Amino acid sequence: MKPLHTLTVHEAAALLASRALSPVDLTAHFLARIERLDHSLVAFLHVDAEGALRAARQAEAEIEAGRYRGPLHGIPFAVKDNFAAAGLPMTVGSRVRAGQVPAEDADSVARLRRAGAILLGKLNTWEYGTGNANISFDLPTPPARNPWSTAHFTGGSSSGSGAALAGGLALFTLGSDTGGSVRLPAAACGVFGLKPTLGRISRRGVLPNCYSFDTVGVLARCAIDSALVLDALAGHDPHDPMSATRPHTPLAPGLVPDVRGLRVGWVSCGGMPVQAPVLQALGRAARALEAAGAVVEPVEMPLPPSDYRRVSAIINWSESFAIHREDFLQHEDLMGHALREKLLKGQAVPASAYIDAQRSRRVLIERTNELFERFDLLLLPTAADVAPLIDDEAAVRAFTVDAATHAFSLTGHPAMAVPAGLWKGLPVSVQLGARHFDEARLLAASAVLESCGVPGIVPDAVLDAHCDHRAMAPQPALRLAARHLQDDVLTAVRALPRPDAREVEPADVHWRGQWDAAAV
Repeated sequence: MKPLHTLTVHEAAALLASRALSPVDLTAHFLARIERLDHSLVAFLHVDAEGALRAARQAEAEIEAGRYRGPLHGIPFAVKDNFAAAGLPMTVGSRVRAGQVPAEDADSVARLRRAGAILLGKLNTWEYGTGNANISFDLPTPPARNPWSTAHFTGGSSSGSGAALAGGLALFTLGSDTGGSVRLPAAACGVFGLKPTLGRISRRGVLPNCYSFDTVGVLARCAIDSALVLDALAGHDPHDPMSATRPHTPLAPGLVPDVRGLRVGWVSCGGMPVQAPVLQALGRAARALEAAGAVVEPVEMPLPPSDYRRVSAIINWSESFAIHREDFLQHEDLMGHALREKLLKGQAVPASAYIDAQRSRRVLIERTNELFERFDLLLLPTAADVAPLIDDEAAVRAFTVDAATHAFSLTGHPAMAVPAGLWKGLPVSVQLGARHFDEARLLAASAVLESCGVPGIVPDAVLDAHCDHRAMAPQPALRLAARHLQDDVLTAVRALPRPDAREVEPADVHWRGQWDAAAV
């Protein structure tokens, strides 16, 4: 048998179902790895060893009694600390919410528990699961570290979710994705990061960041694992106004790496500073899809990826301030620099700019849907480069801001970060996008691309070499110049792309869960 932490979910599930592996032994193995390695990776904010072992003993008893619930029964996982888990702290990486302990699970956590999965604990995150694309080293807990090199960035904001999975501290993790916060940690840490269609998974019990874009996402080691977890999570929730009523057909049972006859648009990323390792990975991915029977053609998005971000930034800043206004007004002094800067920007956005951005969003949704009438899938970068050094402020910001993830957050289309090899010991990633609710083709193509060079779990020898990473001294809280930030916002508003959208009604922020691929 392989070392337990190197198993995929479906490999572990087969062993658990056949009783060749005990859920208690599997859970204890991960708890021991967390104890040994997490002081270096800082992936967890809270470990629930007692609760995990209690759940593992229950899973073992049920499986022994013939009451096997399915492929997640007995599988250890962890969630970003903006997900509620009954009885566990939910600090969202902030001094403001220290001591907060929810009484109920988030819908996604509850669904996984019902499937028999075992929650190991809560994972590191940027404060409130958001930020300004910078690491300021001024939060209660140091930032999570990249298992491939702890001197390098993990991506964010689901930083612990990427680090825990790549470091072999869980078999899968959950994060939230507003502009790339699942896909960027997946890219930096060399794992699969799935952002499903907006509304596919309930967000109830996840601290909101931006109503228009927030999506629960899955980080896993392969496409079939991603499908297994998505199948457990997908479904309508009447308590989430964005939750789609469209039924979800389980994908994992029929998932095969088959793209024969599919049309794939290889996106030109004009204006995006894509570096050589990523360009080479895109070429390998295109050739792999062609070899598997797909037709790959060059294509341009309606706007360059950077312009999608300019639209989404105005919406994101505005909605984040509206959501967290009371926390900001009462506890600004307890917040880190990145969160305060973002909320101050949101406070300064004119209402007219928010409406203009929502108008542009609607046009971009329609134009991107038109693109998907020509193509089944789009292939483009996830980030423009591999993970930078974590203390290189400009490079960290570029990795986040110059990413191509914002487009599918703005439009609500499903997208997946797919590992595509290593460059100088650091993972390289490509991204696939698909039509609304077409996660089936997205996952099938991702399975094809596994042959391009999935890095896999970080070897223990690499992890052990990083056990004494460079400690970053906590920085003092910075005073923010509100006037300077207002000038930044006005500059962003003036640069806001308005693609023939001035007379268009804004995108419906809630969509009431009734929309489908033909009627967004």
